[in-house]
Amino acid sequence: MLFLSPVCMASSSETVTFPSEDGLLITADIYAPYKTGEAPIIVLFHQAGWSRGEYTEIAPKLNSLGYNCMAVDQRSGEFVRGVENETALRAAKENKPTGYIDALPDIKAALSYARRHYGKGRVIAWGSSYSAALVLKVAGDSPGLVDGVLAFSPGEYFERAGKSATWIQDSAQNIKVPVFITSSRAEADKWADILAAIETDSKVAFVPVTDGSHGSRALWEKYPDSEAYRDAVETFLVKYFQGKQE
Repeated sequence: MLFLSPVCMASSSETVTFPSEDGLLITADIYAPYKTGEAPIIVLFHQAGWSRGEYTEIAPKLNSLGYNCMAVDQRSGEFVRGVENETALRAAKENKPTGYIDALPDIKAALSYARRHYGKGRVIAWGSSYSAALVLKVAGDSPGLVDGVLAFSPGEYFERAGKSATWIQDSAQNIKVPVFITSSRAEADKWADILAAIETDSKVAFVPVTDGSHGSRALWEKYPDSEAYRDAVETFLVKYFQGKQE
């Protein structure tokens, strides 16, 4: 399948900054080989403690399928794969809180930025772990901001922050766009109720027959079962979002 093409690794990126809803500057890497309007854009959000570096391998492969990508540093994160989280560093310098929920304005701002600059080709939100849950919330609470969602290891992670045990599930009831949800095999029960709450027929769940991995890193080639995840993602994207057509 195209997702496995080694040619895709030649894709390059440019780094941009733009303000979050509270003015904090967000850093993102743009992987956009296609002109605005030619292809959908997938906005990629990292898991806890990490950075946009989570997608240095994944984004170029999505380019090979016909999608532009934007990998975002949220303020809740640190470092991965040699890439510092610049948004988190700025937030710390400005004494801004950096909890999971504090990243919600960053996610909304990034999706709005993608909509303004690349949205003619449709905007797809992709989240990992805590950000997987938040993109599902945004899809339910802000109709029109996204045209689809891929959520890797979502869950109700926010009770310690004072939210209800069904905070994500309650928002998921309002999702009308196509949704793909996956995780490691052991985590499947953490999002079963969220999936059940989504009433659209265009929802897809993938649970690996192997142990699998947490978050978007499940697609990294270092993991022997990553091909199954990549195939499931590609099948979903082909069904609901045709990429750049030759």
